[in-house]
Amino acid sequence: MMKILVIGAHGQVGQKLIQILSAQDDQVLAGVRDPAQLAELHDENIIPTKFDLEDLPATLAQKMIGIDAIVFAAGSGGKTGADKTMLVDLDGAVKSMQAAQIAGVQRFVIVSALYTDDREKWVGGMRPYYAAKYYADQWLMNQTDLNYTIIRPGQLTDEPATNQVQIDVEQDVAGSVTREDVAQVVAASLHNTKTTRRVFNLINGEKSINDAINDL
Repeated sequence: MMKILVIGAHGQVGQKLIQILSAQDDQVLAGVRDPAQLAELHDENIIPTKFDLEDLPATLAQKMIGIDAIVFAAGSGGKTGADKTMLVDLDGAVKSMQAAQIAGVQRFVIVSALYTDDREKWVGGMRPYYAAKYYADQWLMNQTDLNYTIIRPGQLTDEPATNQVQIDVEQDVAGSVTREDVAQVVAASLHNTKTTRRVFNLINGEKSINDAINDL
């Protein structure tokens, strides 16, 4: 059993993730800007926790004391402007990493995006999003000593979970993946040391999640 802070617990992946972790008997701090967003959630393993990404790292660190691992699954969403994307997907992520270091939490998993490393695929209105993800990933890898896992899913879909995925460390992949499968991979990664200090792309495929991770 682990004690895990999920930042962005009210997001589409985050909501699925906290349920999966709870079912595994992990203790989950569900980090949201407004705990009322999870008011209807009645689960003894899930504790709605106010976590405002506009706060300073030292303030955020207070919510991380005693935590075993952190998942950053927050995002500004597709309906906001580039300014909000930078404040949440980039600065919010970096502040969360800094807070983790202040609090002494070593394990940090972040949900990034496929093609983050390939600027030729940063097109149209998605460019600020990819830029934010790119620099957040770079900070995590190069400016911290955290035991990170960076998961870069393809196009997200709302189809039911398949429990069949393809995990690659190379960039030349393309495809989609269900949000439920992303959440399952995040949960499995938290409990598998093979994902420590690894970066991988994620799409739906033909391997079970555990086999795909163990083949890293």
